[in-house]
Amino acid sequence: MSAERDMKILVVDDFAATRKILINTLAQLGYNNTDEADDGYSALVKLKSAIFDFVVLEWNMSKMSGMELLEQIRAVPNLKQIPVLMVTEDVLQENIVAAVKAGLNAYVIKPVEVNNFAKKIEKIFE
Repeated sequence: MSAERDMKILVVDDFAATRKILINTLAQLGYNNTDEADDGYSALVKLKSAIFDFVVLEWNMSKMSGMELLEQIRAVPNLKQIPVLMVTEDVLQENIVAAVKAGLNAYVIKPVEVNNFAKKIEKIFE
């Protein structure tokens, strides 16, 4: 399954500016069906009330971390299959390993570079 350009993507970050950058980057790649959430709790509400094909989330968020949100997504039967891409400035190997064990599909390091972002998405959906 390749990444469909019309798939519904939820972008989760507690900074509006970062959400805007991620949404613009996705749009540059042809993904325009995006929604956004400003924390893990509102992300879960959206995920439970609508169908999403893909989640892009920030590792470092207040209220609920990206890791906690990932664990919540993986714990809900009808959400656990949704691919998750984590955006982080944290390159600590043990954190990445823990996230992958928790079910992370891929991660990308900030600042997000368009071609790298595209490759990660294609790899998730190949």
